Amino acid sequence: MQIEKVDVTYEPNGKVYSFLTNGLPIKKGDAVVVDTSRGIELAYVVNDVESVENYKYADQLKNVIRLATPNDIAQKAENIKKEQEIKEKTESLSAELGLDLKVTNAELNLDQTKVVINFTSDGRVDFRELVKKLAGIFKCRIELHQIGQRVEAQLFGGLGPCGREICCSRFLKDFNHASIKMAKNQGLSLNPNKISGLCGRLMCCLAYENDNYIEISKKMPKINSIVKTKDGEGKVIYNNLLKQTVEVKFEKNDSFEIKSYTLDELIDAGDKNGSSS
Repeated sequence: MQIEKVDVTYEPNGKVYSFLTNGLPIKKGDAVVVDTSRGIELAYVVNDVESVENYKYADQLKNVIRLATPNDIAQKAENIKKEQEIKEKTESLSAELGLDLKVTNAELNLDQTKVVINFTSDGRVDFRELVKKLAGIFKCRIELHQIGQRVEAQLFGGLGPCGREICCSRFLKDFNHASIKMAKNQGLSLNPNKISGLCGRLMCCLAYENDNYIEISKKMPKINSIVKTKDGEGKVIYNNLLKQTVEVKFEKNDSFEIKSYTLDELIDAGDKNGSSS
């Protein structure tokens, strides 16, 4: 079975979702109205229509309802203003109810029948009374979602330690799994302030080149191993994985000297009391 699908996003650089074209003349850059689990939404087409044979997720795709009209675009602009109103009202009601939460944003669907309010909190929050009050004010279905610090950073954006806009806000569609082991593999300082992003979690970019660092590490001699060089035998004290060079310490009497060598300039003379680099 052949289908025609198109990819859309709800926000610039947001996550991409696929929909059936429903036979509509859609092209890249068009604004469309789509059927989602949250109701109807305005979305933007990120590529041209694709014909796919035997697409295994075809039965899970929903339809594009129509090409967006000027009224749809105007409605979206109105919704953005109302979302701010909902956010501010949620903040004031939360304070009145003594709820320990921070409202991140409000997301109103196109026909204003449902709003999702995202918030962060250090613990669990009983927000049933808050939902009841908000529903009475805005006359629509209210959902509160507790999100993590990574999602909050993605929504707000900002500059990372590298000085560039954070990856999750600029182009990452899904969060990379990052671990302390990756920082160790790359010889980075384990100071949390240096390897953490704006969200306070490990930087996603630790995962980008981790596989390359692992492969390079396999070529390098172990720290504290003894290697032979043109200057004699010495002990490995540091591996520069990016340059693929090795710093070797030579001891003579009561003094020592440190020299740097490329991998081609030395021969591993055995692992004597060595540890992993």
